Amino acid sequence: MIRLYNTLTRRKEEFSPLVDGEVKMYACGITVSGNAHIGHLYQAMIYDIIRKVLEKDGYKVTYARNYTDIDDKIIAKANELNVDSRVYAEEMIKKIDEEMRYFQVDEPTIWLKATENIDNIIAFISKLIEKGYAYKTSKGDIYYSVNKFHKYGALSNRATEDAQNNYRIENDEEKENPLDFALWKSAKPGEPFWNSPWSKGRPGWHIECSTMNYMAFGEQIDIHGGGRDLIFPHHENEIAQTEALTQKQFAKYWIHNGLIKVNGQKMSKSLGNTIMLEELREKYHPEVVKFALLQNSYRSDINITEQIFVQAQKHLQGFYKILEKIQKKYKIDVENVNKEYDNMVFEALKDDFNTSKALSYIFDIFKNMQKKLEENDATVVEDYNGVKMAYKILGLFVNDTQEVLSFIEKHTNAELPEEINELANKRWQAKQNKDYAQADLLRKELLEKGYKVLDGKEGYTIEKLF
Repeated sequence: MIRLYNTLTRRKEEFSPLVDGEVKMYACGITVSGNAHIGHLYQAMIYDIIRKVLEKDGYKVTYARNYTDIDDKIIAKANELNVDSRVYAEEMIKKIDEEMRYFQVDEPTIWLKATENIDNIIAFISKLIEKGYAYKTSKGDIYYSVNKFHKYGALSNRATEDAQNNYRIENDEEKENPLDFALWKSAKPGEPFWNSPWSKGRPGWHIECSTMNYMAFGEQIDIHGGGRDLIFPHHENEIAQTEALTQKQFAKYWIHNGLIKVNGQKMSKSLGNTIMLEELREKYHPEVVKFALLQNSYRSDINITEQIFVQAQKHLQGFYKILEKIQKKYKIDVENVNKEYDNMVFEALKDDFNTSKALSYIFDIFKNMQKKLEENDATVVEDYNGVKMAYKILGLFVNDTQEVLSFIEKHTNAELPEEINELANKRWQAKQNKDYAQADLLRKELLEKGYKVLDGKEGYTIEKLF
C-alpha cells in the first residue's frame, strides 16, 4: 500500500484512486520564458519517480504535464529579442525537452500546451461567467470572483483576509475584491492576442491549468502536483475555478515538492545564483545529479552547494568501479538476481516516495559487494543484478559502466588550474611511494592555495575551499 502526504489534509494518507487500478496525475510544468534551471529538473524528476512508483505498484498511470507557452514574461523576452512570442516559446520548448532527455527524465503520457487550448479556455471561462463566478470589466478583462467560492484558502490554509495581506496583488480599480484574479487579459498594443467574446486578448495563467486538466481528464483527477511555491495562489485558484465549474472535488491528493536554495539562499535571477541546466550538464553526469538531489525528502527544501555534486560524483564513481570489477571478474548471468534490494528500496518509496531512505541502503549494499569480491564469492553477481533492478526506478545504475566512469574521469578536476592538478598529482605519487612527509607538505601547500584533497582507494578528488 502506497502512503503519501496530502497537502490538502496536511497528513499522510493511504493512496486509493478514484477508479480501481487507474491513476490520473497532473503536474504543473514550465513557463518557457527562459532557459530551464535545476528547480525545473528537480520537479520533473520527482513526478517522474512518483509515476514509476505507482506503475510498479500495479496502477495504470496517465500522467500529464503542461508547458505555459504564453504569458507576460514570455512576451517581454520575445520583444527583447525582437522575435514572435509563439516562435520563441516553441524554440524554448524544444531546448528544454532536449535537456530533460539528457538528464534522463522520461516523457509524460500527455503533453499539454496553453496555446493549443485557447478555444477550450474561452469555453471554460464562459461557463464560469454563466454560473456567476466571473465578471467582465470595461476593458474586456475577465476576473474570477473569489468571494463566490466559499472554500477559497483550504489548500493553503489561509483565511481570505490573511491571503490579501500577504500576497502581492495586481492593481485594477474595476476589481470587486483585491484577491480576484484574471481569467482573461485584454491585449495591450503590440501584444499577441486571440479573439474572444469579451476582447482580443489571452488567458490568465491559472485558468490554463484548470482547462487543460479538464480536457485531459474530465471533472476529477487523483493527484495534482507541483512545487511548494505553487500552493498559493496558483493551485488555490485552480481549485476555485474547477470546483466552481464541476461542483465536485477537483483533485483527491495534492503533492508538493520542496524548493531549491543555493548556498543557503533562495535561488533567483536577482541574486544571480540560478543554476541552469546547460551549465550543470557540462560538469556532471545525469546520474551524479540524480544521486545528489534525491538524498533529501522530496518535500524538503534542498540547499545546493558545489560540494553536494562533488561528493555524489565521488560516491557514484566508487560504486561504478565495483560494478566494473564484477563485470571483469564474472560472467553476468541476468537470470540470477538478489531481489532483497528491490524489495527494500520499493518499500521505502511506497512510504511517501522516500528517496532518502531508498538511497541510504546503497552504501551497505556496495560494501557487501566489495567484500564478496575480495572473498571470490560468485554470488556477488546476484547482488550486481539486484542493485541494478532496485535502483532503476530512481534512474541510477542504468547507464553503461564504462561510459559513466569515462565521463566522471574526464570531468573530475577538469576546470581546476593546471598548477593545482600538478601539485595534487605529485602528492598522490608521494603517498604511493610512502613519502608521507613530502605528501604532507604538498597537502599544506594546496590548502594555502584554497584546495583540499580528498583521498579514496582508487584515487583522489579536489575540493575548492575559497
